[in-house]
Amino acid sequence: MRSIDEAEAQAHLDDLLDEAQRQPIVIRRQGRESAIVLSVVEFERLRSDNIRAFLELRNSVAREANEAGLTEEGIIRLLNED
Repeated sequence: MRSIDEAEAQAHLDDLLDEAQRQPIVIRRQGRESAIVLSVVEFERLRSDNIRAFLELRNSVAREANEAGLTEEGIIRLLNED
């Protein structure tokens, strides 16, 4: 992944956007990493992966809760304890 400073990114925005179709580019501001430019395709892939991972976790937790005998009523009771 290439890293460029903010001034270079501003000066070469067209080239930056073209390159971002091939690889993410880190933009530095005042020597610190500030942002990443990436293609919409890559963004959607990452977003999809995150959603898939969340759903797998949710299903795993639901399976474990079910195997442990935890019901919806039991969850409500636990949430209302306080």
